[in-house]
Amino acid sequence: MSLTPEEIHENVRDAYGQVAANQASCCAPSCCAPESDVRQHAQAIGYTQAQVDLAPEGANLGLGCGNPTALAALQPGEVVVDLGSGAGFDAFQAAAQVGETGRVIGVDMTPEMLALARRNAVEAQVADRVEFREGTIESLPVVADSVDVVLSNCVINLSTDKGQVFREAWRVLKPGGRLAVSDIVLSEPLPESLSTLAAAYAACLGGALVADEYLDAIAAAGFEDVQWTRVPAAALFSASDPTVAAVADVVGAERVAALAQTVWSYKIEARKP
Repeated sequence: MSLTPEEIHENVRDAYGQVAANQASCCAPSCCAPESDVRQHAQAIGYTQAQVDLAPEGANLGLGCGNPTALAALQPGEVVVDLGSGAGFDAFQAAAQVGETGRVIGVDMTPEMLALARRNAVEAQVADRVEFREGTIESLPVVADSVDVVLSNCVINLSTDKGQVFREAWRVLKPGGRLAVSDIVLSEPLPESLSTLAAAYAACLGGALVADEYLDAIAAAGFEDVQWTRVPAAALFSASDPTVAAVADVVGAERVAALAQTVWSYKIEARKP
């Protein structure tokens, strides 16, 4: 039976609450993996060893599919919003780049993630300039025209209304502000039986759009100079991940393996005029 957007929203919140509690990944090959594997995953998707070392223990949950802070070319003094900030890994990377005169706002809908991120900010001694707000990425708790850069890392695919996410990003950005996103995007549409399956959503698969729809949603929100690159993302869908295994229980492991070949990790940049 298909789930409503509200039911998907709650299921994703619950799944990522468990991730925060267990510090295990939903959509990367690091679920229940040792810290060394999580670190290797981060370096494999574009973080330097120095960036991995920068974050406090517990901030890197292996949830990303790219390094949006590398796309954004952050500058000292800038204000940054991280959509779906999780335990704070990208927020802490951004804080190091914008410096003491900058500010970072992480937005997440999961109370367990917010509690973990706030503890991490205190441990990293950046709580004076990195804050984490409870909210959804479709309705950001951020005033309009106040932000230099909006980041997101493998989160927008979880939204059931991606157009609204990009409209909100456009709203909070200042004129000339930048969007820098790493996300899961498809080269072929998913079967309908998977597109509303809760486990597929939590695995960063069920909510993913085909590339034209995703990029069109960014342009429709008003962004210009949309640029992108992509790499295969099949390695993110490990059979040992419980959420991937749950999808395989429904459609079969061979079907999941075939679908994984249509999954890509996109790096996307755009600008608000």
